[in-house]
Amino acid sequence: MGSAEPKTPPTYVVTSADHALRAAVMLQLEGGLTVSQVAERLGVARSTAHRLLQTLVYRDFAVQDDQRVYHPGPVLELATHSQSRTSQLRAAALPHLQRLVDVVGESANLTIRTGDTTRFIASVECRHALRVGSREGMVFPAHRTTAGLVLLADLDPVQVDELYAVERHDERPDERPDMPNLRAQLTRVRRAGFALNNGLSERGVVAIGVPVRDADGTALAGLSISMPTVRYDRHQLPALVATLHRAAGAIEAGRGD
Repeated sequence: MGSAEPKTPPTYVVTSADHALRAAVMLQLEGGLTVSQVAERLGVARSTAHRLLQTLVYRDFAVQDDQRVYHPGPVLELATHSQSRTSQLRAAALPHLQRLVDVVGESANLTIRTGDTTRFIASVECRHALRVGSREGMVFPAHRTTAGLVLLADLDPVQVDELYAVERHDERPDERPDMPNLRAQLTRVRRAGFALNNGLSERGVVAIGVPVRDADGTALAGLSISMPTVRYDRHQLPALVATLHRAAGAIEAGRGD
């Protein structure tokens, strides 16, 4: 083959898409980058760079760590490796989610946290006509989901405060939770070892969740079941939590860490 010629830009370049793709390539080739670095490289305002990076996070092209640095996300990892950590976790969990649904008769989900958001990476619906549908691929604020509370509760309280610092939400103040209330919620989750979400994410839905831990004991995902409020019996809560913990343990064992 001869030497490659520079590519000719298409007649109509969608600037925002071009910037997002360039940012994704930068992350894949260079690793961790801050908002300021991306803004400087692309020649855009920090607010624009922030929106671009948050869009990449939303679509799993990027992840943001607790130091506000962006890294390649599961999609970019998948392009580099045959299976990313997220896809491996999903594959290991799916059979256990199905068994969990068979046992409890309600829909089950596996969720991971990225910064202050959570993404449902696997869902298995139950067979009831009235049921909670699949949430797979959906992204929600972490503090408003069952698994999000479980995963936030695994953090040190100082880390939670840093994650929800006022300056990190200056462009989206409505997404910042009431911190005293959140701290109280997370304290209850830590003490109980599970999260109970009664209408927090969606009216008429009850969800219960427990952590799925890595070999070092760190919560890497949240395992939850969801059901219509009309089928929730609080007297069954201990049995449901025990069943969830057994399923989480099976997922942990199946990962082979």
